[in-house]
Amino acid sequence: GHLVESGGGLVQPGESLTLSCTASGFTFSNYGMSWYRQAPGKERESIAYITSIGGVTDLADSVKGRFTISRDDDKKMTYLQMNALKPEDTAVYYCHAPTLDLWGQGTQVTVSS
Repeated sequence: GHLVESGGGLVQPGESLTLSCTASGFTFSNYGMSWYRQAPGKERESIAYITSIGGVTDLADSVKGRFTISRDDDKKMTYLQMNALKPEDTAVYYCHAPTLDLWGQGTQVTVSS
């Protein structure tokens, strides 16, 4: 299997950004998907999860109310919609398939004025 993230970039505080993750090489619809992030000097943290059936979501307290995770099984993609971005959201964001222990290469998000 393979995961490829896209959509990162430099934004100002308060702005929005949507990350995308494209999956290949496995039956995407069968697996829950996660987004993690890792800020400089910090451990990688789980911030969002979506189940394979029903698309039930769970978000970390640090992003709840600002971020939304979603998926499109037909396109084999998962998304992370990020609103009201803060400087502390600056990190490398990773797509992850937990059951397969599959990771993408990451995409950098920088929030700075």
